[in-house]
Amino acid sequence: MPNTGTSVDRLPPIPAEQLSAEQKKAAEEFAAGRGYTPRGPFAVMLRSPEVMLRAKAMGDYLRFRNVLPKRVSEMVILITAREWTQQYEWAYHYKIALEEKLDRAVIEAIAEGRRPDKMQEDEAVAYDFSVELHRRRSVSDATYARALKLFGEQGVIDLVGISGYYTFNAMMMNVARSKVDIEVDLTLRQFPD
Repeated sequence: MPNTGTSVDRLPPIPAEQLSAEQKKAAEEFAAGRGYTPRGPFAVMLRSPEVMLRAKAMGDYLRFRNVLPKRVSEMVILITAREWTQQYEWAYHYKIALEEKLDRAVIEAIAEGRRPDKMQEDEAVAYDFSVELHRRRSVSDATYARALKLFGEQGVIDLVGISGYYTFNAMMMNVARSKVDIEVDLTLRQFPD
């Protein structure tokens, strides 16, 4: 069952004085690259330092340098958070999506688990691609062709990469029951199983 925000954090951040030498070294490397100590999924992954650092490397590209418009990239992250009912991922990227000018009505529809009524063309293509990928575990020829035409092969790979990477992070935090440490005015309700 996904984290509803009320359960006990199974794998909370490790206090600095309890870090092993390998964990401390990995945390320092992480902080040198990101400018902050491991938090969220990275605080969970720190139990396996190499997993954390390799995930950071993939995330550095998928989060900050992918070829999609930032607004679209953040929308795909929100779709993934919605599909996994991952509150931490939602809380952080909800604010970023607003900063990147993703329309609030689009965000609200995603939170409710429905297709937004009005989207820009790139948003509609990315939405359909991402939702099909999450729910059908594949993408139809028509949806693939629309994404390929609009985003190119690298954009298609980045769409898949973002969905997969943030699914990986959501899995980490849902297993850990990670607590949300920021306020957000729109949270995800639990969908019935």
